[in-house]
Amino acid sequence: MKNSAAWILVLSLCCFNTAFAMRCGHDLVGMGDRKQDVLDRCGQPDSIETHTEIIGKTTRFPYRTIDIQEYEEVQVEEWVYNLGSLRLQQYLRFENGVLKEVKSLGRGH
Repeated sequence: MKNSAAWILVLSLCCFNTAFAMRCGHDLVGMGDRKQDVLDRCGQPDSIETHTEIIGKTTRFPYRTIDIQEYEEVQVEEWVYNLGSLRLQQYLRFENGVLKEVKSLGRGH
């Protein structure tokens, strides 16, 4: 029973598409790193896309006495590293210069 639970955990982690870090040679980059730190460790990405998003939320109070809407303009950069045909491509998303997401894509070329 313990073996089957352990295998299910291992398989589910293997199928999980979002990583928390990316290896660049002997260095790791992960959530919270700044763009310049990633550039220093990994070099220039193969592609960069930049756009602005408006992220907001509405805070609703009981009895609907007041609703507070907060919006923030966020500068987003999406980087892709093609690490060759033997490794998966890596997608990195920066918001206001801070790494927020690392995701594995398909095989590189």
